[in-house]
Amino acid sequence: FFKEKYMTDVTVHNVVGAKDGATVFVESKGEPHFYTYAVVPIDELERKVMTEKIWADEFQVENAIKGGLYGMIFKEEFNQLDNYYDSLAAEGKITGRTKESIQNVGGHGFSTPYYFISIASETSIQPVYELFMKNPDESAENLRKAFKDNSFSAENLFINIQLFMADPNAKPDKKLFDRIIKDLEEMTSIPRGSYSFVLNDNFIDKQSSSGMGDNSLDLTNDIIKD
Repeated sequence: FFKEKYMTDVTVHNVVGAKDGATVFVESKGEPHFYTYAVVPIDELERKVMTEKIWADEFQVENAIKGGLYGMIFKEEFNQLDNYYDSLAAEGKITGRTKESIQNVGGHGFSTPYYFISIASETSIQPVYELFMKNPDESAENLRKAFKDNSFSAENLFINIQLFMADPNAKPDKKLFDRIIKDLEEMTSIPRGSYSFVLNDNFIDKQSSSGMGDNSLDLTNDIIKD
């Protein structure tokens, strides 16, 4: 289904049953890297899996691919962001979501243990997406050339950061929260976009892969990197 419709090979990580069907959580192989899902209808009376009627939310899948393409063409900038959070994790202060939680239920488009990308009506990435759909083997260099820098709007591309305290018994640390905000504001070589940020305690809901709780610290206004 994904190969024919979206020119992408995927790996199936999890299947969750629902009424009249199942939701299948998948991860793309290689680049652009992204997570998404499809729905497989099931005829319960006939006990038949209707593979010919597999469907996916086109808007959601296209945005997932666009986020993966954005991560692919700005890999150097995302490496800077990843290195920063890896360094915090190495200090033993924070942790991110596990790879398993992202694969099984928590993956949204271009996702890492620390953040995921979501896109509104961002027109600058559309030519990149169209070029990829015409030629999935197109080089990252040519895909980057198709990106329309002059029409980019940081307010339409969201980099959603969700971190957890490394100490299982610790509450979200306000000093650490403020330090990370300050670091984000001062960094100049990270990807452009609107950064939201939440610092949670160590608990994560296994079904939703969310860690939001009553004591979570949430950034009031996004940090804009334009």
